[in-house]
Amino acid sequence: MKYYIIAGEVSGDLHASNLMRELKKSDPLAEFRAWGGDLMQEQGAEIVRHIRDISFMGFLEVAVNLKTILRNIRFCKRDIMEYKPDVVILVDYPGFNLRIAEFVKAQNIRVFYYISPQIWAWKQGRVKKIRRVVDRMYVILPFEKDFYKGFGMDVDFSGHPLLDAIEQYKQRSVSVENKPQASLDPRPVIALLPGSRQQELSNMLKRMLSVIPEFPECRFVVAASANVPIETYQTLTAGSTVEVVVGQTYDLLSQARAALVTSGTATLETALFGVPEVVCYKGSALSYAIAKRVVKIKYISLVNLILDRPAVKELIQDDLRTDYLIAELKRLLYDQEYRQHMLDDMQELRIKLGGPGASARTARMMVDRLKH
Repeated sequence: MKYYIIAGEVSGDLHASNLMRELKKSDPLAEFRAWGGDLMQEQGAEIVRHIRDISFMGFLEVAVNLKTILRNIRFCKRDIMEYKPDVVILVDYPGFNLRIAEFVKAQNIRVFYYISPQIWAWKQGRVKKIRRVVDRMYVILPFEKDFYKGFGMDVDFSGHPLLDAIEQYKQRSVSVENKPQASLDPRPVIALLPGSRQQELSNMLKRMLSVIPEFPECRFVVAASANVPIETYQTLTAGSTVEVVVGQTYDLLSQARAALVTSGTATLETALFGVPEVVCYKGSALSYAIAKRVVKIKYISLVNLILDRPAVKELIQDDLRTDYLIAELKRLLYDQEYRQHMLDDMQELRIKLGGPGASARTARMMVDRLKH
């Protein structure tokens, strides 16, 4: 069968690539055309647009790039019609993907949605559109099944694919050469995960780097995204003692004693590696003001949302200050009771998300549905 897959962010590229690998097992004749990144390309997808060129965040940033987004939507529609897929699989990225879903459904092409948009946080009215234009929704967070059920919609939950990605990493033999530099340095490692979008990097990394002088006994390492030019990190870290490693986030987390993490999927990855963390976020004043009015959730981190309690500290907007970061990092490193309580919460999180195998289960469900 012919699959057209659209992922617009780094996390979508990861999960879509794992799904593709499993789809090939259930459908050996599978062909893929996609909007995505390097990982999807490695699984055999012909990449139409790369995520580095289509990832925009925040209300203001989307508005500034609206012409580009609309141009991409028009091109995507034409490309789908020329490719004539058996199914279009949409991976999160709702602003773009829901527009495509409506078009594809009108062409009588099947629409599967993998990884639900976070409509439980805001724009819950989108459920009506999803019910109308999506043939089947595959969710990855345990509370999402009940959320959709409340709107009269049955969806499939098969576990979180991050568990697959982490399990695969742990099963591989990682050579010393693939680990962050100075791996024999005895100082505890503090991982800095500032995000992968160009628009958030400078803002977040600057604040994370500000804590370094207070912790001479620690080794700080930045997890750089392969989708961002290394020169960007070199410029932002100039004059700092921090190390930068590219495309080695899991290697870094496997060694880290604690982490400062920009809100997003990385907060969940860090927790699943059992690394105590501080969740950080500061956006443009306008984007944050709008978000406060429309977002309907108590927490910004997936860890706290899934556990439904403040298991990890969130420093948001004006609270993202150097002194607060320093105080919280000291607690993670030196307050053993506080640290152990967070580690216990992270173990509970793994149980709630189900075991490895989510990608395989989702692929089998998709192929079975396409055959009927």
